This record gives sequence, C-alpha cells and structure tokens, in this order.
Amino acid sequence: MPDVLDATPYDALLLLSFGGPEGPDDVVPFLENVTRGRGIPKERLKEVGQHYFLFGGVSPINDQNRALLDALRADFAEHGLEVPVYWGNRNWAPYLTDTLREMVRDGRRRVLVLATSAYASYSGCRQYRENLADALATLEQEGLEPPKIDKLRHYFNHPGFIEPMVDGLVRSIEDLPEEVRDGAHIAFTTHSIPTSAADTSGPVEDQGDGGAYVRQHLDVAEVIAGAVRERTGVDRPWQLVYQSRSGAPHIPWLEPDICDHLEERHAAGVPAVVMAPIGFVSDHMEVLYDLDTEATAKAAELGLPVRRSATVGADPRFAAAVRDLILERAAAESGRSVAPCALGALGPSHNVCPVGCCPARTPRPAAAGADSPYA
Repeated sequence: MPDVLDATPYDALLLLSFGGPEGPDDVVPFLENVTRGRGIPKERLKEVGQHYFLFGGVSPINDQNRALLDALRADFAEHGLEVPVYWGNRNWAPYLTDTLREMVRDGRRRVLVLATSAYASYSGCRQYRENLADALATLEQEGLEPPKIDKLRHYFNHPGFIEPMVDGLVRSIEDLPEEVRDGAHIAFTTHSIPTSAADTSGPVEDQGDGGAYVRQHLDVAEVIAGAVRERTGVDRPWQLVYQSRSGAPHIPWLEPDICDHLEERHAAGVPAVVMAPIGFVSDHMEVLYDLDTEATAKAAELGLPVRRSATVGADPRFAAAVRDLILERAAAESGRSVAPCALGALGPSHNVCPVGCCPARTPRPAAAGADSPYA
C-alpha cells in the first residue's frame, strides 16, 4: 500500500466544468442555460445548436470529464491521496448546486475546485467563481452550512499539462506527408474572447493588472514550440490564433481567427499547418466543430495539408499534475514549505484570486477568492 499523502485541510476535490447536452432533446435546454438572461429566442438557439446536431446532439465534454474523473481517482488511489473526487457542471447535469449539496450531506467541509479551464479570464475563472457563489447561496437558503471552497491555481504552465501537448504536437507533425513536414507551421489555438475581457484578465505577478490571458497562452506556446524544436530538430514558425468567437459583430474580439490564419498561411506559400488547441483541456465541441470540421474544411478548400494535435484530456500526466497541485495548495494552507512547479517565464500563478481579478461588466459575488463572501 502507498503511503497516505497529506491533503490537510482539504477533504474533497470538485471537478467543475461547463457541461454539455447528451442527446438531441437536450440541446436547446442546454443552450437556454448557457444564455440565460440574454433574451435569445428559442428559434435562434435551434440555429446555434446545429453544431451539436451534427454530432447527434451530444457534446463530448461529459464523456471527457468522466474519463478525467476515472484518471484522477486511479492516480489518487495509486499514490495514497485519500481525497474523494466529485463532479459538477455550470450548465448541465450533474449540476454544480446538486453536487455541492451532495458534498455537504457527505460531510465535506474544505473543498478544492479544479476548473476545466487552465487560464485567467472572466469566462475561464471568475465566472466559475460566480457560479460557486450562486450555488453556495442556494445551500444557505436551504438551511445547509456551505463548505469553505478554494480553487486550484491556473495550471497552464504545469509540466503535466504541457508535456502531453508536446507529445501530441510531435505526433501530428510526424503524421504529415514527408514532403511538407519540415516546412509546416504551428497554429496554437485558443478560444477568442472580447478584447476588453482579455485586457482586464489577470493579474500576472510583477506585471500589473490585465493582459494575462494572452500572455499566458504566448508563454505556453513558447515552451511547447521550444520542446518540439528539440524533439524534431526543426525550428518551425508559430503563431497564437483564435477560434469559437460567439459575440456580437460590433464588439472587438481577439484575432486572427483560425480560418483567416489558414488562408493567410496558404497565400504566403506555407506547405502545411498543424493546429494545436492549447487553450482547451479536452476535445469538446469547440475542438470537434471549429477545428476538426470547420477549419479542416477550409484547409481542404485551400488544398493546404493540416493536422490537429491532441488536447490533454485524461492523460495520466495531467491527473498526476492535479495531485501535485492539491498537495501544493494543501501545504501552503497548512504553513508547510512548498515549491510550486511551473515551466516558462511567468512562473506559478497566484493561489487566491485578488479583489477585482478578471472583472465582469456587472459586479457579482464570487467565491474562492480574496473577495469571496464565503471566507
């Protein structure tokens, strides 16, 4: 039996994710959850849902999360980390509030949260924290005592997140036809967000407030590109590009879009492109549709060879990274010495989101931060 690892003071881990439909009848109700409060007509939601209907109305994200849950539980058991793992979603079953209610009834009092978003931004961090605050408020209204919740730091530059992406990128390069392989460019992709949200994301330690979303992605891309260069012996040009824009046309979002980038690379005579979705933990709908379907179709139209490298998913190294992050945070909370693990130039992210971090346009309570009403 392995030695029992000390996660004190924490007694549970909550995997917190976006959620997704698991059949055609789920698509519109799921999108209603996602867009609640925006007044979007049901007919418009049916149009938006066509991406899901192409895949039988099923988002892959829930199965991806089930695989990650299995990987986490197996890793924890193998290494003697006695921390039960729960799962809750923002927008579909199992719903966050239901899961937290279950955790309270199981006696969990100190909970760490792993969000399936590795980077700083409103939609990737603070919005999850707002959802946590909403759920905790509901528990209070029901007469339950909410647990104390902390969130694991942003893990974008942890080796267990980066190394699987390096391997996936190398495999994709090797899968290209030999005659275009050495000339292939890399397009590191992530979810586009409004430029206003990108500008106010953060902070990054010693660099002031704002701009963390782009800086973090650029730092990860630099590390991965360097590792691929060492593995393949070829120094390939790369660029950070964006996908999955969903906002109103008059609002500026981060650019260039992946499809525009493919057109520009083709016009410049680039012989092939590998798309590396570093902004995503798993192969959910934005990856399957925006890259595997839409961008791949654009490349075929251009006659440009492309490949798409793998996301981290349930890679055992990522599960080990989560274990490492739990022990790191537990040590910090208990006053024990700890050396956070991070690659690249930015170093480890903050453990506690400061007041005003990644602000929303309309301020709302957010748990698991310095401004949490549930300290």
